[in-house]
Amino acid sequence: MSDPQIGRRALLRGAGGLAALAALPSLAACGTGTSRSASTGTGGKGGKTVVVRDSGGSYGAALQKAIYTPFTQETGIGVKVLNLDDAPLLAQIKQGRPQCDLINNSMMSHLKYVKQGALETLDPGRLKSLKSAKVPENQITEHAIGHSFYGQCIAYRTDAFDGRKPESWADFWDTKAFKGGRAMVSPDGDLPELEFALLADGVPMDKLYPLDVDRAFKVLTRLRGDIKKFWDSGPLPGVLLSRQEVTMSTVWDGRIADLQKQGVPVARQLNGMRRQFSGYAIAKGAANVDGAYQLMDFALRAESQAALAKAFPSNPSSPVAYAKLTEDERNALAGAPKYYDEGFDADIDWWLKNESAVTKRWLEWARG
Repeated sequence: MSDPQIGRRALLRGAGGLAALAALPSLAACGTGTSRSASTGTGGKGGKTVVVRDSGGSYGAALQKAIYTPFTQETGIGVKVLNLDDAPLLAQIKQGRPQCDLINNSMMSHLKYVKQGALETLDPGRLKSLKSAKVPENQITEHAIGHSFYGQCIAYRTDAFDGRKPESWADFWDTKAFKGGRAMVSPDGDLPELEFALLADGVPMDKLYPLDVDRAFKVLTRLRGDIKKFWDSGPLPGVLLSRQEVTMSTVWDGRIADLQKQGVPVARQLNGMRRQFSGYAIAKGAANVDGAYQLMDFALRAESQAALAKAFPSNPSSPVAYAKLTEDERNALAGAPKYYDEGFDADIDWWLKNESAVTKRWLEWARG
């Protein structure tokens, strides 16, 4: 999966979230921050163009191949890509001059935007693909539609445990039976992994929320001495496993296939996987609302979601999309029907209320 706002989560939390960032007009004044833009071409017939914000990189290249280029070929509408951080984009929207029309971001970030009045209220009637793709009801909100998810799970070296395979988070915590160092995420990489600690301690997956924070930190403390590294970017778990600095790490599930292609003896365990969805939303005051709806509708099609999954290890929100993949393609994805019940959805409402306090406590805990 694409690196979801890596390296910037700590800034968002430390500044009190997007509300605080909105008070930094200098970010909008400079206009770009780390933004870069690239057009698909001349802008389509009649110069019509829709501007979409996404995170770029290999994920952006896959979106270009699977979504943007076919969309332009079908509609004649050009797509311009903008890689812009949350802070300047939110400031632009507040000033009534958003540079983009459609925003591709995490559903959690979209909720933060909603609290700032920064997204248009969606008209589901303009998105015909919602029904045909059977997008789950819990991924259809007033302001954003979930199109895919990334899963956080266990990655482990297959040559480390004499043929044994870790089956659960309890095994991740069991450094006697499964020897070797561990790696877990830092707040610069993703949400603290409290859920995994609770699962390791016997909390049922459907009873996780609201999270028992005190209990989670007690369980984390049991493992603290064996955690060799807190990772803050998607590739780092793979580096640590490749160098045999650790025998197990938490990881974004899409990274495992890359490691296996490189010949690294690793596998994933999806039991207890935490899912976080990404989705589309329309910026408040967008210049091309019609184009944004058209591109969103195209991207949500089951065929489009399947095409993206073939180009990148993206897990479609549409259950219909999986039927359009081969068995091998389907089962390589953490979202495949055979795996889905092994994981759970992160409760983003809970995290929005508690993210800042948990992160502060995590930083104190990590410092020991």
